[in-house]
Amino acid sequence: MTTEPGRTNIERRRIHVDGIVQGVGFRPFIYRLARQFRLSGFVLNDQQGVLMEVQGTPQSIAAFSARIIPQAPPLARVLSMHSEIIAIASDTDFTIHFSQRQGSRQTLISPDIAVCSQCLQEMHDPNDRRYQYPFTNCTQCGPRFTIVRTIPYDRPNTSMAAFKMCPACQSEYEDPLDRRFHAQPVACPACGPSLMLMDRNRQPIACSDPVTAVWERLRDGQIVALRGLGGFHLCVDPFNPAALSALRERKGRAEKPFALMAADLSIIKKHGLVDEAEEELLISPAHPIVLLRRRQSDMPEAVAPGQHYLGFMLPYTPLHDLLLHGPFEALVMTSANRSEEPIAITNDEAFERLSGIADVFLTHDREILQLCDDSVVRVLQGKPRILRRARGYVPAPVLLKNRLQRSVLACGGELKNTIALARDDQVFISQHIGDLDNPRALELFHHHIGHWQKILEIEPDIIACDLHPDYLSSQWAHRQKKKPVVAVQHHHAHLVAVMAENQIEEPCIGIILDGTGYGVDGTIWGGEVLSGDARGFRRHAWLAPVALPGGSQAIQQPWRMALAYLGAAGIPWQTVPSLQQHRSDEIQLVLKMIERHINC
Repeated sequence: MTTEPGRTNIERRRIHVDGIVQGVGFRPFIYRLARQFRLSGFVLNDQQGVLMEVQGTPQSIAAFSARIIPQAPPLARVLSMHSEIIAIASDTDFTIHFSQRQGSRQTLISPDIAVCSQCLQEMHDPNDRRYQYPFTNCTQCGPRFTIVRTIPYDRPNTSMAAFKMCPACQSEYEDPLDRRFHAQPVACPACGPSLMLMDRNRQPIACSDPVTAVWERLRDGQIVALRGLGGFHLCVDPFNPAALSALRERKGRAEKPFALMAADLSIIKKHGLVDEAEEELLISPAHPIVLLRRRQSDMPEAVAPGQHYLGFMLPYTPLHDLLLHGPFEALVMTSANRSEEPIAITNDEAFERLSGIADVFLTHDREILQLCDDSVVRVLQGKPRILRRARGYVPAPVLLKNRLQRSVLACGGELKNTIALARDDQVFISQHIGDLDNPRALELFHHHIGHWQKILEIEPDIIACDLHPDYLSSQWAHRQKKKPVVAVQHHHAHLVAVMAENQIEEPCIGIILDGTGYGVDGTIWGGEVLSGDARGFRRHAWLAPVALPGGSQAIQQPWRMALAYLGAAGIPWQTVPSLQQHRSDEIQLVLKMIERHINC
């Protein structure tokens, strides 16, 4: 603090903010806030977050500082804020400086965010230059993680590098008072990505408006492959029985439910029961698929056969919003893949893999660099439970109670694989990758290990893998000879993961009904009661071992396990209604396998 003449009661503070604070409008927010309190100084991005120096009266600085966290931009996630008094300087204004790129970078990349209300208002305004432009965005919305090639998160390091900004967009990008200030994906019809409608032979379909043309094809019962934010969707009219049947047959998805996208909340509430917590999830910036209790309505049973729940989401890109501002109140919007494959993200891949499924392709020329499927969430006991953590949540970290002494790469399991990287008190869980017995999923597994280490700048000290020696993820880990590898029992990992998520460190009792896992005694475990913590565990109780008819096939088809346990308990399988849907000859074959212990 100083008491020099003319500068009475003035101090200068250096403030550092860590978290998701880059690419979310944090610097212009600080700029406006500093000017509001007549502070001088500067703000910039550095390798760990946002750094600012502010100078003024202690009262003004205190009021300024008190508003940073509660008034931060909606997409920001402040993990910590540190402040210290430093020597005063001669500056008289507040400015935004260029980023510092020194040392190891530990700032966080924002997840992809649903289109905001301001961008939607512009897109539906006939007098706006972005009228009906399906790629409009600002610092409060749009693609982030899925367009990043490397760090730092600047336009040249994203798939938007292919699009040079026009003077109007450049002006917005450079204006600290504009909501598009340093929004890396900023674009407009004059300079940005564009839509293309093509047939399955990759021939352009002549039309004045691709969206209107898609409506016509959906009315005719055709299947549309739609290139979205983190990959392609397959889209049909849910009220067209022939279209639903064709999609199931071509996709190889006989019974699994399809996700639905509705124009607005009123449509969702017409078909599903929505409580306050579920509504908050639906309209949150993540816009996940939310599993809702099914209401009696005209939604066809074939959308989700035999299910008491429907998976609904709201439009989360401008393109989705345009599609739902037409003759359809809801559309099936399911992952664009054949059963159990990862979704397609490139145009070449889509035409190669989906030409036997889709009739037409609504695509565009903004590359998707990182596959990211839709997240799936369900509310249980008033709390959101993420069933598939992907778009809208990745790559935000899960916070630990205490800091780790060493950084870790965790390779995940064989089925529904994800990987994770951990440093300090942060665990970064990747997007859903898939079943590693699929060659494309295995390729993604290798890609994500490299990509996540690069964008987070984490060089792991230890590699963790599942104890099962035959998992492809475990085999990869054991091939890495330069790092120590720790093999973890499958169900112990589940116990400790739940403890970490709830920031519990004292020993716990855990009931793990996950399915099978390789045991420390070399047998297959399943249905465990364990006690312990991250250091170790004891096994107290478990389901009695039975034959796994077909080996790993019994994991993929749980009805085989049902037959094994019913037989071991002396209960006739005919008394279980859910088994009646399977063919009698299939059931008899599995029963003989169990009886004779063949391939079990």
